[in-house]
Amino acid sequence: MLIRKLTTDDIDQYYELRLQALQHNPEVFGSTYEREINYSSERILAHLEPIDNEQFIIGAFDAEKKLIGIVSFRRERSPKMRHKGVVYGMYVLPEIRNQSVGLQLLMHFVRECEMIEGLERLNLSVVSTNESAIALYEKVGFEHYGHEKRALKYLNNYYDENLMVIDVDKVHIF
Repeated sequence: MLIRKLTTDDIDQYYELRLQALQHNPEVFGSTYEREINYSSERILAHLEPIDNEQFIIGAFDAEKKLIGIVSFRRERSPKMRHKGVVYGMYVLPEIRNQSVGLQLLMHFVRECEMIEGLERLNLSVVSTNESAIALYEKVGFEHYGHEKRALKYLNNYYDENLMVIDVDKVHIF
């Protein structure tokens, strides 16, 4: 397995996997398939264009160079919040879950974040019913700091989210 930052050359595989994620697990993402299916290639490229220490997407590729997992980073922009970053959009193909791909992807991601000067914390939100994702984040060292009721609304259903945080110097390395 190869894990690396995605580039604009990965646009087709990224877009395909992102849309699959939104279709397969619509309740766990802030966006929707119906919204993103209409994105222009320029908008997709803007997500993929890494901006040093500000935003990037890490991808996991199988032996056939197929993109099988993604996780995204965005650094907070406010001067008083620049010590924090946001983890979002984590997704691994369902057929390869429970094979440690998610763990390896997340560990690589956190190691990338450790190298960002001035970055101290990573925050994320995860749908409260997504027990496997919560267990993965806890395994790496993320801790719960809050709970938001009715954080997401999709097709007239509400989903609560757990708020989690990790100090990048406290990651559990395996």
